[in-house]
Amino acid sequence: MDIVIRPAAPPEYAVLGEITAQAYLGDGLLDFGESDAYLGELKDVAKRAAAAEVLVAVADDRPLGGVTFVPSGGPMADIARPGEAEIRMLAVDRAARGRGAGEALVRACIERARATEGCTAVVLSTQRTMRTAHRIYERLGFVRTPERDWNPVPELDGITLLTYELTL
Repeated sequence: MDIVIRPAAPPEYAVLGEITAQAYLGDGLLDFGESDAYLGELKDVAKRAAAAEVLVAVADDRPLGGVTFVPSGGPMADIARPGEAEIRMLAVDRAARGRGAGEALVRACIERARATEGCTAVVLSTQRTMRTAHRIYERLGFVRTPERDWNPVPELDGITLLTYELTL
């Protein structure tokens, strides 16, 4: 099965949003489950695509997963500094996991970052329990940057996101 990575097309936004939402829900990554406010952000691919680049992994004309690539700041950046690109919302459909779609999506982001003038690094945030994703990041050369770890919901304790960086 050949996996193709390309920009997501508007007709794919709904299915990609559902894949992302179900991946986060199914993996227990949303602290408030179905009532988590972040669920709406995960589903709103059109909003992400208007502010950044949403990539989709496709095989046999079926979306397997996606990622949001933020080339240089803007409203979709959480931790990127000037000269850094950011990877956000990486998700692969449960039924498609283990086939290389997640790694292919991360590699595509790295290639885009290298092609972005003035970009010197790629950064990302991840949850402690996303161990499969951590292995992908580390295999591709990302290193932990604990000094940049952060809490997206400061009013709640215990929601610390880990950060990684790949120097280009």
